[in-house]
Parts: sequence; structure tokens; C-alpha cells
Amino acid sequence: MYALPGQTPESCRTDIETALSFGTEHLSLYHLTMEPNTVFAKYPPSGLPDEDSSAMLQDMLIELTSLHGFEQYEVSAYARNGARAKHNVNYWEFGDYIGIGPGAHGKISFHDRIVRTAKARNPESWMEKALLGDGSHIAEETSLGSDELPFEFMLNVLRLKEGVPVSYFEERTSLSLAGITRQLNAALEKGLLDSDPLRIKASPLGWRFLNDLQSMFL
Repeated sequence: MYALPGQTPESCRTDIETALSFGTEHLSLYHLTMEPNTVFAKYPPSGLPDEDSSAMLQDMLIELTSLHGFEQYEVSAYARNGARAKHNVNYWEFGDYIGIGPGAHGKISFHDRIVRTAKARNPESWMEKALLGDGSHIAEETSLGSDELPFEFMLNVLRLKEGVPVSYFEERTSLSLAGITRQLNAALEKGLLDSDPLRIKASPLGWRFLNDLQSMFL
């Protein structure tokens, strides 16, 4: 994690070089985020770097990992050749997964809907309810509506630097791509999407302003 309170470029570089010294093949590098409605956001620590300093740290991390043979293939993921996290890439490609264990989240697609689930967080409670076999260990089960799917899809796939084949949208949402033509055209006009007609992919500008690009599909 970077952009920490009091973190300097030198200390950040030392952290990454230490991680790389173990023959590491994959790194997840996350910018510290003050999540809304948390105590951390209400009472932020002193010494947090400003936006320019944070951007400088990120540029340094990208350059440093590249010099060590890493490729940034996702917003926060860097890997050597052949070492991408297949499990997480499945998330970002809007694939399905089953959540097993306390607090685990899952996503399952059906022909007419997509369902997200979350298991009970407390391990003891989860175990007791799971043994009942009545599904009570599932704390939340939400069906995504067709109006939510374009944003959910783009929120994930645009995190991948290479994007995804355009065919994934219809395959994984059961919606017609024609339904988001207006948003796609607007993103292209702003230079936020790559012009390749066969892929849904952020342009270099869109990659830098990813939140703005993703929000266009809300």
C-alpha cells in the first residue's frame, strides 16, 4: 500500500525493493483510500500526501516494477510474464465465482439474472448456520437489475489494461450492446475509450481518469 501518512518517495521505494527481493512474481499495489462513512474518513491521519505527491509515487512504482520485468495489467496489479492472478482476472472479466466461508462473496449468472451473495461474517455463526443446511448462512442475496448491469460490467472490465472482447458484454450481462451506444459514443468522443471496435478498453487518458470513465455507465 502506498500514499500512506508520512510516506516519502524513498521509504516507498524501499518497501517495493524489499518486496521484490524475495523473487516475487506478482504484486498488488493499492493507493490508501479514505472510504466514506468510516471513522478513518471522519478523522483522517495527519501527513497524508496530496494528489500530486500520490501521483508521483504511483509513477515511480510503475517505473520501478517495469525495470524489474513486471507489467501493470490491472489498476492495482503487476506481474511478471505468466504470473497474472487468474482468480482475480476472472473477477475483472465479470466472470462468476462462488464465495465459501465466513464473509465470502459470490456472483452467479443465470439466463435471466445475476445474483450476488454474501455469507455471514462471524465464523462461529457461519458454521452453525451452514450446518443447518437451510441456506441461513447466506446473509445477503441480491439480484442485479438490467439497469445496474452496464455499470457493474464496466466497473470491473475497465480495470484491465487490455480490456475485454466486446462480445463479453452481451455474453456476461445478457444485454444488447446497442443499449449503451450513447455512453460508448460519449466516452469515445471524450477520448476515454480505445477506438478498437473489437475490444472494450480504456484509452491512456481513460486509464488516468478511470473513475470518470466508469461513472459514464451509471
